[in-house]
Amino acid sequence: MYLINNFIKTNSLTMAIGKEFKEFAMRGNVVDLAVGVIIGAAFGKIVTSLVNDIIMPPIGMLTGGIDFKDLKYVLKPAVDKTPETAINYGLFINNIIDFIIVAFCIFLIVKGINSMKKEEVAAPAEDPAPTKEETLLTEIRDLLAKK
Repeated sequence: MYLINNFIKTNSLTMAIGKEFKEFAMRGNVVDLAVGVIIGAAFGKIVTSLVNDIIMPPIGMLTGGIDFKDLKYVLKPAVDKTPETAINYGLFINNIIDFIIVAFCIFLIVKGINSMKKEEVAAPAEDPAPTKEETLLTEIRDLLAKK
């Protein structure tokens, strides 16, 4: 009997968590985030191609034909079938340029979105309600004016 009661409690708890997760997952923000991640991944490929195929060749030419992909510091050379161990700082430089381009593009997108938002016109502030003292003084003034 203990096992059955424990199973029922666990099952209802699992169902409650499942329902809560479903509500969380179906919110608009989660769907928007998923779309953003997918578009971001595709955008990342475009930026990587831009850096590797368009930006880096002229930079390599300006630096004397250096291909940044080939820049590395070899820690242990290749021996027979064992590959070399190297620090690929040229690839790191390419990734830094990728990041800067992506960050700049995101900055421009956010700036464009923010400029398209309508500035909300602030509603004129209503005069605050008179305090008890002001109301009392107004009544006293009116009474004195009648005399």
